[in-house]
Amino acid sequence: MPASPVLDVYIGFDRQEIVAYHVLCQSILEKCSLPVRFTPINLTALKPHFDREMLAQQSTEFSFSRFLTPWLSGYEGWSLFMDCDMLGRADFAELFALADDRYAVMVCQHDYVPRDEVKFLNHQQAKYAKKNWSSVMLMNNARCRALTPHFVQTASGLELHQFKWLTDDSEIGSLPLEWNWLVGEYDFNPDAKVAHYTRGGPYFTGYEDCDYADEWREAYRRTIDAKTKPAKL
Repeated sequence: MPASPVLDVYIGFDRQEIVAYHVLCQSILEKCSLPVRFTPINLTALKPHFDREMLAQQSTEFSFSRFLTPWLSGYEGWSLFMDCDMLGRADFAELFALADDRYAVMVCQHDYVPRDEVKFLNHQQAKYAKKNWSSVMLMNNARCRALTPHFVQTASGLELHQFKWLTDDSEIGSLPLEWNWLVGEYDFNPDAKVAHYTRGGPYFTGYEDCDYADEWREAYRRTIDAKTKPAKL
C-alpha cells in the first residue's frame, strides 16, 4: 500500500500521439479522489541518461523507456506506468489501493493473441508471451532496482517486456483486467476502468468508431476547454 497520498503516474509520451497524453491526464484528474502527479516518459528529456536507438519494430517512443519508471521514482514508493493511448474511467485511488508489498510489479495478465497483423500508423503488431502486460504497471519501486538506465539501455525487448529482470514470475501480482481493457480485442465492457486503444485510438483515421470513442472525444473537448472573460476596454 502506498505511504504517500500523492499518486505518481508516469505516462508514455509519443510525438505521434501528443493529444492522447493530455486527454489521458484529464480523464484521470476528473475522477481521482487523491492528489495525482503526472510525469511524461519523454525521450527528449531523458537523453542525458538514456539515448537508446529506436528500433524499426517499435510502435511507440516509450517502448523501452517505460522501464525507467522506478529509477525516475528514486526506487521509492509505488508508481504507475501507463501507455498514453488510454482513457481513465474510474478513480485511480482504487487502483493504487490494490498495491501489495508481496509483489515487485502488478499488471493485468492478458492471455490473448492480437487480432491484427498491422495496427495504427502501419506499425507491425508484435505477438509474444505477456503481450500488453507492461502497458499498465503498478511498480513497487524498491524491488525494481534491476531497472537501471544501463540495463534498460542494453536489455532486449523481450527481457524487458516479459519481466525477465525479476527473479521469477512469482514477483508479478495480478490486477483486474478492467484496469487495462483492450479495446477491439475484448468485447465492450461498461465496467472497464481503463479503456486501452491498443489497436489504434479514436484520434487516428480508421479507428473513429471504436468502443469508448465518444467518451474519449468528450474528454478531449473538456481538455481543450477554456472559460474566457470579456476583454476590458
